[in-house]
Amino acid sequence: MRHAFAQEFQIDRPTMATTSLSEILGAFSYALDLTEGQPAGHSLRACWIASQIALALGLPAAERRTIYYATLLKDLGCSSNAARISELYLADDRAFKHEFKLIGQGLGPTLGFVFRKTGAGEPLSARMRAIATILRDGTRIATDLIQTRCTRGATIARQLRFPESVAGAIAALDEHWDGGGKPLGLAGHAIPLPARLALLAQIADVFQMAAGPEAALAEVQARRGTWLDPELVDAFVRVCAQPGFWSHCNDPALELHVRALEPEEARVAVDEDYLDDIADAFGAVIDAKSPYTGGHSCRVGRYATALGRAMGVAEGDLRGLRRAAVLHDVGKLAVSSRVLEKPGKLDDTEWVEMRSHASHTTEILSRIGPLRDMAAVAGAHHERLDGTGYPLGLDHSLIATEARIISVADFYDALTADRPYRAAMPVERALAIMGGEVGKAIDGACFEALRAMVA
Repeated sequence: MRHAFAQEFQIDRPTMATTSLSEILGAFSYALDLTEGQPAGHSLRACWIASQIALALGLPAAERRTIYYATLLKDLGCSSNAARISELYLADDRAFKHEFKLIGQGLGPTLGFVFRKTGAGEPLSARMRAIATILRDGTRIATDLIQTRCTRGATIARQLRFPESVAGAIAALDEHWDGGGKPLGLAGHAIPLPARLALLAQIADVFQMAAGPEAALAEVQARRGTWLDPELVDAFVRVCAQPGFWSHCNDPALELHVRALEPEEARVAVDEDYLDDIADAFGAVIDAKSPYTGGHSCRVGRYATALGRAMGVAEGDLRGLRRAAVLHDVGKLAVSSRVLEKPGKLDDTEWVEMRSHASHTTEILSRIGPLRDMAAVAGAHHERLDGTGYPLGLDHSLIATEARIISVADFYDALTADRPYRAAMPVERALAIMGGEVGKAIDGACFEALRAMVA
């Protein structure tokens, strides 16, 4: 019989398990760190800190599991406000988010940060317009940005089959103990305990990575009773005084330690169907990075599956091909929205950053056991048959059939969807452009399969 907590998570399919949920999502959390502008492993470290406090408080396994996943996945919605932050503040969203978390409490530090960072390097007139907008509508803007992130994060948590206890905690991450948080202004115990712990753990890790454990302790204590639950702050003070706490938190093997923290009686194995759902959920995280890519990952997955079937890819391999196609752009979470949304030509520095997304895709997917075999395929979607693609400059002799399929699917969807620099193309125009790239950028057999599919 399944554990009652597993029932709440809807894990009821009888197919063979592939790996554990904690392992897969722990690996995917690195992608969330990228888009939030945090040092690699931030989500894991926050999960470690929150879980240690939960253990010290003697919380039951079910509650600890909620805290575990709510903290690990607290940033599920963070890609959804990236483009808006870049647009409003004329800044690199990743750097802006990272530095914003390090400012002190109160209106003064916030205004100082806005004046320093908004439009840095832009013409003075553009800076002044942006700052005037923020000063006039700052409260509404901040509420909207947080509301978007919280709502989107909770929605994706549900897509990952988590219960309302996890989704609700992610939605309440930015609420403060004194009622001064957003988006709902909840206060005290009206804020779910997992959300209170996740916020504390986030602050602790941000400051310990920037300035060391003493700075983390000082900052958490400074926010006692304002942002943070006093009882949880006191528990944190006790826990972080234990020998080895910070060395464990910063251990290179932390991912293994965090995986072991999930309560054993509530662990969930992931079958093939659940792995598909996880891929789709993170496809939604990827697409939320840009207002121009809604549904892109899912469409590329659908096109790639149809093309693979037409080209004779074994039915048993189509599932892996589809996942690689859905996740081919996961590395774009590491690219500034200022670059992704730029309407004009990228300069050399911006082009280097844009090209890096393919390598990031390979690196992220290589961390995930069941996706490791397709990591290089997903990361090769910008390689060209003539050897002038990226990231590795592979030629026709080294590009796998599956990578060629994903390239064609991605190329077609990119042309037939709106982009910052142009409107969507008619299908015939898109096919004509792609036809001119056969044998150079794309595979002829894949292109003919696409033509037949479109017809």
